[in-house]
Amino acid sequence: MENLALIDSFSEFKDDKLIDRVTLMAILEEVFRSTLKRRFGSDDNFDIIINPDKGDLEIWRNRVVVADGEVEDDNEEISLTDARKIEEDFEVGEDVSEEVKLFDLGRRSILALRQNLISKIHEHDNTNIYKQFKELEGDLYTAEVHHIRHRAIILLDDDGNEIILPKDRQIPSDFFRKGENVRGVIESVELKGNKPSIVMSRTSPLFLEKLFESEIPEVFDGLITVKKVVRIPGEKAKVAVDSYDDRIDPVGACVGMKGSRIHGIVRELGNENIDVINYTTNLNLYITRALSPARITSIKINEENKTAQAVLKPEEVSKAIGRGGHNIRLAGQLTGYEIDVYREGVEEDVELTEFSDEIEAWVIEAFAKIGLDTARSVLEQDAEDLVRRTDLEEETVLDVMRILKAEFEE
Repeated sequence: MENLALIDSFSEFKDDKLIDRVTLMAILEEVFRSTLKRRFGSDDNFDIIINPDKGDLEIWRNRVVVADGEVEDDNEEISLTDARKIEEDFEVGEDVSEEVKLFDLGRRSILALRQNLISKIHEHDNTNIYKQFKELEGDLYTAEVHHIRHRAIILLDDDGNEIILPKDRQIPSDFFRKGENVRGVIESVELKGNKPSIVMSRTSPLFLEKLFESEIPEVFDGLITVKKVVRIPGEKAKVAVDSYDDRIDPVGACVGMKGSRIHGIVRELGNENIDVINYTTNLNLYITRALSPARITSIKINEENKTAQAVLKPEEVSKAIGRGGHNIRLAGQLTGYEIDVYREGVEEDVELTEFSDEIEAWVIEAFAKIGLDTARSVLEQDAEDLVRRTDLEEETVLDVMRILKAEFEE
């Protein structure tokens, strides 16, 4: 049979590692049968023989011989005269198999057929890529920067698969150039239309957890378990670890001698400050550890409301709150409790400027603009009202009020 442009396309796909020979043959037959239906109305009486390895294709149409002038369906019946042009000894009622040449389908049909074939192959490949990456969700992955856009970086892996790293999944200090390798965790894989959309994240807590598995042998081997990870990407993270082997110090093993083990992880995360703490079911102790590096004088827990009140010496409060409220916010996320901190024995009012080590200057200025320049004057306000009047984010206002409560609330 003539090896037209359509047949040449077999070689484009038969060696593709994502498609096996049986599947390729099934796709080819499906495409040809679709074309035959459009051309002849039905494909039930056609036999298709395909050899994709050699690029060979044969199409045979089977028809029944009827007497001249009695043909009712050109596709399934053939007149005796026409049948004897194929072979002289045919008789009425016999079956005739006649090869259909590709050029008999018409040039337009052949072009459409070839396009349909390519589309089906790509659709199959996309489905395979989707399945492949769906199994990799939550795993570490490395790909190369191919194109940098305003809202995302487009990465390509070694197989040419496209992976998206959105701006909001990048650590604020991330800066990549074309050709650089980027490591992250496969966060989501979806089929949009027929094309897989693969999204990578470097801000996910799971990314930090997987880095622990990758960089710390005891975590990889299961000797140390990462119980929970919370992060403010690029700023600070807290990781609770545990071990069922009493001989292992989980925190010491994760940090390493002089921070040698965790240093690579910190560098990967843009110098994100990582606190590693020992997990415990003792809630008092767990919250106390979560607030490190601050030293807690006493703590009162309300398990029903999931709240905790920690009392500290005045010099320890700023450590518990942390810069921008990061430390206390992460401690709350790690333990699942809303934590408030209180200074021991302090009752007098204090200027907001006295809290400049814990509250950023532009936030203090926003409160001053609406006439609130002391701690008590802020605490007497409704948080929702403050958000409206200062145009500050709700989270920022709540962090400020939490810091001030540590000074004045009983």
